[in-house]
Amino acid sequence: MADNLLSIQELIETAMSSLKTAEGLLREMTGVSDSSRERLVTRASSMSMNSFAGTATKVVEGVFDGQNMVDSKGETYPIPANYASKSKLVEGDGMKLTITDEGKFIYKQIAPIERRTVIGVLISEDGQYKVLAEGKALRILLASVTFYRAEVGDQVTIIVPKTGDAKWGAVEAIIPKHLVEASAKAAFTDADITTSEKKVTRSKKKKADDDGEMSPKID
Repeated sequence: MADNLLSIQELIETAMSSLKTAEGLLREMTGVSDSSRERLVTRASSMSMNSFAGTATKVVEGVFDGQNMVDSKGETYPIPANYASKSKLVEGDGMKLTITDEGKFIYKQIAPIERRTVIGVLISEDGQYKVLAEGKALRILLASVTFYRAEVGDQVTIIVPKTGDAKWGAVEAIIPKHLVEASAKAAFTDADITTSEKKVTRSKKKKADDDGEMSPKID
């Protein structure tokens, strides 16, 4: 069984290598390149890449691109959306993938990138859920939307890289839109009450001044 798994893995690696070569040729012909992906590949190259020769177990290190793991060769490894969502992986996080002799894929976060949080609003654009924050739309995993039962219009706190131009965000928390609307309504109500109280106070003061006795003028 181990020999069969090794053969399958070799076929997968050959196919992925061929695909990468084809993508490279296409970029040369069209002049179109993905700078964001190249940045992730460069970061992955700075990490040590280990493999246990002579055994069926393989270890690959790479970088989370917001949805999958990309290694230094530009090859992509799928990360379960539920795991990425629950672990709150952020675009740029260093990852390690262990492929066991049984064919299991085990991921581990090994080099978290510096993070920050931003607040935005959940929208639907081009058939995908995104969070509109800081003037741009950041993609989020569908698994996060499903887990939090989020709806378009909800206020969302997401985690993004501290620096750089990210395309993805990890959902930290959801504030349903009806709570946001209720809070805003309460704030307006409080403001109206305060304004009314001030008007009543001014009215009472004016009435007291009008009803008061004038002091005699002393020459």
